[in-house]
Amino acid sequence: MPPQQHTILCVDDEPVGLHVRRMLLERAGYRVFTALDGPSGLEVFARESITAVVLDFSMPGMTGGEVACSMRAVKPDVPILMLSAYTSLPPEVYNFVDLSMTKGEGAPALLKKLGSLLNGDASH
Repeated sequence: MPPQQHTILCVDDEPVGLHVRRMLLERAGYRVFTALDGPSGLEVFARESITAVVLDFSMPGMTGGEVACSMRAVKPDVPILMLSAYTSLPPEVYNFVDLSMTKGEGAPALLKKLGSLLNGDASH
């Protein structure tokens, strides 16, 4: 499926990083929704036809792990890429996400991992 047929939801409490990620994904041809916190992300996730999620782990109020768990309960087949500044996450988080990466891996890695998620060939 071409990128323009995919709708990506990016959730991150860091506005600058979220804006940069949105621009990167839109330039790659994706339709992008953004949310600055977990509850807002869950609202967009429930309301829109989301193809994949790029989710920050460390957010105030509701961690990315909690958000991913809630998303799985609503739409279990939507792939989730956990993005974090941390190199290791709590082990239980991996039960709710399809792939993870650190923010330091950069834009090319994000596009590559998102592409493999959408093609169904991703693994931790």
